[in-house]
Amino acid sequence: MVAPLSAWPWENFGVFKYLLYGPLAAKVLYSWIYEDSIKDLWCLHILVICALRGLIHQLWNSYSTTLFLTRNRRIKQEGVDFKQIDREWDWDNFLILHALLAYMACLIFPSLDDLPLWNPKGFITLLFLHVTVSEPLYYWAHRYFHEGYLFTHYHSLHHSSSVTHPYTAGHATFLEHLILCVVIGIPMAGSIMMGYGSTSMVYGYVSAFDFLRCLGHSNVEVVPHEVFNKLPFLKYFLYTPTYHSLHHTEMGTNFCLFMPLFDAMGNTLNRNSWHLHKKISSDSAKNGRVPDFVFLAHGVDLTSSMHAPFVFRSFASVPFSTRIFLLPLLPVAFLVMLIMWAWSKTFLISFYNLRGHLHQTWVVPRFGFQYFLPFAMEGINKRIEEAILRADRIGVKVISLAALNKNEALNGGGTLFVEKHPDLKVRVVHGNTLTAAVILNEIPKDVEEVFLTGATSKLGRAIALYLCRRSVRVLMLTLSTERYQKIQREAPADCQNYLVQVTKYQAAQNCKTWIVGKWITPRQQSWAPSGTHFHQFVVPPILAFRRDCTYGDLAAMRLPDDVEGLGSCEYTMERGVVHACHAGGVVHQLEGWTHHEVGAIDVDRIDIVWKAALKHGLRPVSSM
Repeated sequence: MVAPLSAWPWENFGVFKYLLYGPLAAKVLYSWIYEDSIKDLWCLHILVICALRGLIHQLWNSYSTTLFLTRNRRIKQEGVDFKQIDREWDWDNFLILHALLAYMACLIFPSLDDLPLWNPKGFITLLFLHVTVSEPLYYWAHRYFHEGYLFTHYHSLHHSSSVTHPYTAGHATFLEHLILCVVIGIPMAGSIMMGYGSTSMVYGYVSAFDFLRCLGHSNVEVVPHEVFNKLPFLKYFLYTPTYHSLHHTEMGTNFCLFMPLFDAMGNTLNRNSWHLHKKISSDSAKNGRVPDFVFLAHGVDLTSSMHAPFVFRSFASVPFSTRIFLLPLLPVAFLVMLIMWAWSKTFLISFYNLRGHLHQTWVVPRFGFQYFLPFAMEGINKRIEEAILRADRIGVKVISLAALNKNEALNGGGTLFVEKHPDLKVRVVHGNTLTAAVILNEIPKDVEEVFLTGATSKLGRAIALYLCRRSVRVLMLTLSTERYQKIQREAPADCQNYLVQVTKYQAAQNCKTWIVGKWITPRQQSWAPSGTHFHQFVVPPILAFRRDCTYGDLAAMRLPDDVEGLGSCEYTMERGVVHACHAGGVVHQLEGWTHHEVGAIDVDRIDIVWKAALKHGLRPVSSM
């Protein structure tokens, strides 16, 4: 049975919960349109304050997940995983509650409309009431919520988040937030009843309250320890992220709201608080843990650039798709793109842990279209080279190149860097061997004929040579007889007749297995017979135009079940799924292989890499 007041009244509303703001918005709009002025001004204030509070949490989210700024200041090194993100999905429920209670207060006390904009006495009164009433009230309520029934049925929800995050601050039960309403409301109500209230006081106090709550849950130590060295008394009047993080790891201590003074008075202050804070703050200037594996990614387009944890965490935790709410942000994304083009270097965007190994994703600050600008290619290669040399310098074991970062025309699939720096200790991997293996293992064993576009590309060549060895007839679409014959000569003599050059799509009108390595239009797809399945390794994927055909996804693999701290999706991939070139680098690192995987694909290693991937628990998505 659910404990009383533990569930939110609107927890099953989904996005429709935001309609609860409707009455407030309707009143403001009605006054604005049909009346000379907005009479119920506090309805507008409530909406603005809720938006401001949401923005504070969003900005803290952006800061705490901007890993290239905060990675050395993180308190707990683990990542926030999908389970925690889902639990905290409705972190903003409390904003709706506070808005409704504030609206009720405005209806009961219409005199609130007469509050002045500014009254300095109100801030003094507010601070006094906060220290003497709100702080001790919260402290004792918090302690009681850590006992028996109250913890099991209420407060344990908040502590279910193993790694604190700004959104964790709002993740609690309905009853807890009712009590928090009292805590935050007493100083404001007291100041107003004494005649010292003001609009700026309400805005300032609520904003400061949320700012400090987010700070404490940010998991990033932002308070320099030197401050407490120069002003020792201050450590009893302002908590730190480290201080509150200890409360989440050692739950019997550090109960205060914002002032450790009350923990000291209640004998619940964790004696390691200051030592740990000094250690984390001091170590922030040092390099953190070196990753074992790095996946070097790049941007795809402007819209997908907003599919990053430091933009919208919830959006980044689901596969990318274009959403309407992103469109107004495109000008900002365009400006950021120009700034990154001019000044930005490769940066860290996400990480996860796999069997004690740290895996990171770095991003080259370039978008897909820039890779096809002749004047931009040198700069892109320079960024990739810098990333490889940096990985080599800090001790990374394997770095895998994503999609366009290993473009044959750009750097020969990574060959350029290996030949230029023959003494590299880091292994450079294009991951195409596993990509080919994934595609080939999707093709049914009883298939006798396939149609292959992009047939003379790096992947197309490997797929054609592998299939002909299986006695599968490969219709290779290419206008270049020279390139076709070069590939044909690589095949065993008794298999060469299985490779057939075709120059038109009409040649595949009776073939139901298409392998697409070059983008094809809907008109070109129309030559495929009904029931055709389109396997593909082309970026971007082709349009699913035919209703009577099926379309495969880009080559990808699911990471092992024991992956830890993974909380963002890789572009359009499902949760826990990564592109095959990413997975290829993972396998290379887990196997401890010491060779570079660059240039042409070694067809003889396709089965070896595939078996190694399965051995380590990676699984093809199609088998799920």
